[in-house]
Amino acid sequence: MRLKNVLIVVKDIEASKKYYHDLFGLNTILDNDGNMILTEGVVLQEEKYWKQFLNTDIIPKNNHSELYFEEKNIEEFIKKLERLFPDTEYVNKLMTHSWGQKVIRFYDLDGNLIEVGTPIRNL
Repeated sequence: MRLKNVLIVVKDIEASKKYYHDLFGLNTILDNDGNMILTEGVVLQEEKYWKQFLNTDIIPKNNHSELYFEEKNIEEFIKKLERLFPDTEYVNKLMTHSWGQKVIRFYDLDGNLIEVGTPIRNL
């Protein structure tokens, strides 16, 4: 068995598609009316469908999970993030962990937590 995809809930699938394309370079593999598979295994699902499946409310910014991306030139990524999405809400601005990895954490358009870090050596 292997993990195939990670699904995140979004309010506006077209806005999220643009967000993940413009910021991370993810492309659409399949667009199936409210359920969109992007490259790198990210799936966007419109909130209205997810609510129907679970019959419960969606809780943005719940901080129970995050999407993790690696970027060698994190300073340039931050400039792009600030240019394209100036209203981004940060969990933490650029910081350096004790092991030397630089990371930044922020929320996407729908309150999904994202971390971008420099590559970790030896992993």
